[in-house]
Amino acid sequence: MKRLLSVTFSLVLPLFAEKPNIVLIFCDDLGYTDLSCQGATGWKTPNIDRLAGEGIRFTDFHVSQAVCSASRASLLTGCYANRIDFAGALGPKNQNGLHDDEVTLGEICQEAGYATAAYGKWHLGHFPQYLPIHHGFDDYFGFPYSNDMWPSGPIEVKGHYPRLPLIEDDEVIITVEDQTYMTKWLTERSVRFIRKNHEKPFFLYLAHPQPHVPLYVSPERQGSSEQGLYGDVIQEIDWSTGEILRTLEELGLADNTWVIFTSDNGPWMTYGNHGGTVGPLRGSKGTSWEGGVRVPCVMRWPSRIQPGQVRDDLWATIDILPTFAALLDVPLPEHPIDGVNAWPMISGEKEGPVQEAYFYYYGQNNLESMRMGPWKLIFPHKWRDERSQPGKDGLRGTYLWPEAGLELYNLEDDIAESINVIEQHPDVVARMQKLAEEMRADLGDDFQKRKGPGRRTGGRLKKS
Repeated sequence: MKRLLSVTFSLVLPLFAEKPNIVLIFCDDLGYTDLSCQGATGWKTPNIDRLAGEGIRFTDFHVSQAVCSASRASLLTGCYANRIDFAGALGPKNQNGLHDDEVTLGEICQEAGYATAAYGKWHLGHFPQYLPIHHGFDDYFGFPYSNDMWPSGPIEVKGHYPRLPLIEDDEVIITVEDQTYMTKWLTERSVRFIRKNHEKPFFLYLAHPQPHVPLYVSPERQGSSEQGLYGDVIQEIDWSTGEILRTLEELGLADNTWVIFTSDNGPWMTYGNHGGTVGPLRGSKGTSWEGGVRVPCVMRWPSRIQPGQVRDDLWATIDILPTFAALLDVPLPEHPIDGVNAWPMISGEKEGPVQEAYFYYYGQNNLESMRMGPWKLIFPHKWRDERSQPGKDGLRGTYLWPEAGLELYNLEDDIAESINVIEQHPDVVARMQKLAEEMRADLGDDFQKRKGPGRRTGGRLKKS
């Protein structure tokens, strides 16, 4: 176990007599309006909607960076991705990954005596030293990186990639030629893990490779939606969620299990009808506009969370690790992290936002935008427009690269980021620029050719 602070912090809530089980379901490229409870059309998500109805649906929940590896690094460590040397999406040729000294959600739970499992997409390094069982998880089964990093199509053939490995613990058990049953396999493993560990506290991290392209769905749900293949995939993820909820209820665990459902970033909309939806939001995956960084988030914990809530409190994936630590009475990591304990907001003891300001990064270390309450400040940068010339039926469209200037939006009045109000609010801009400068002094900014002393070195291959 990595070094944690030896002195525990005071909690804002009493210790629970019985430790909660925790299930974290993390989708890949699921759009803000891809759930029925968020306004989806063409498919239905009754199990996820039920999860929201029996708990909370958050409408202003964010990831730290709108791309795969960086987003997952932040979720699992409570840090901005560039603080721990992550950017973009790692591929089969990358030799870097998660550093041994970083503390993950799995290790926080292990410290509290939990059984832990990670199933699905990892994407924090594919060499054995980076894999989940060496970073806080007792069991792992899944892909080490994105499911399109393979040569086999079905639409776009990418011959420069090797065959996609399916890994159990830290051994490749097969190379995959067909992903049709992957969601079903991951669901079966999850149910088996819950049954095996139902008499002790457990943490299940289920990271679906879908609905990231290429899209695959098992035969039972092919053609099940009105929309087509993308809708079928979402309905299979909903089926998977229902299987987990049913198992918890069957074993009498539902009341004391905290289930969280969210996504790593917004949808890959360059794929048109094989990508998701963002409703009124601007941008998509790979951008710092709301369509890239604002994602659906629903959760349920019947014994602790009042049902039927829809909340607009601002918080982010970086806050999940310190929230876990507070609930389980585990000390925080010794090194700096960026998240804070969100439980007072989740429980209703305190209204959000959880932090005064959040910063979003894209690329190596480029400060593109930040949030402060309702305000969104955009810094000048080129951004990837996926929506102007989309593809269709699994074929990718054309990326355009427009330029954003220094822009300010009030998201309470303008969730679409369409009305630049920077001239009307110089005081807000000055306050946000001051906070941004403090962040640049810590983490740097490649736009300004500044290195940040607060950035840590990521994992590197150990020499044999």
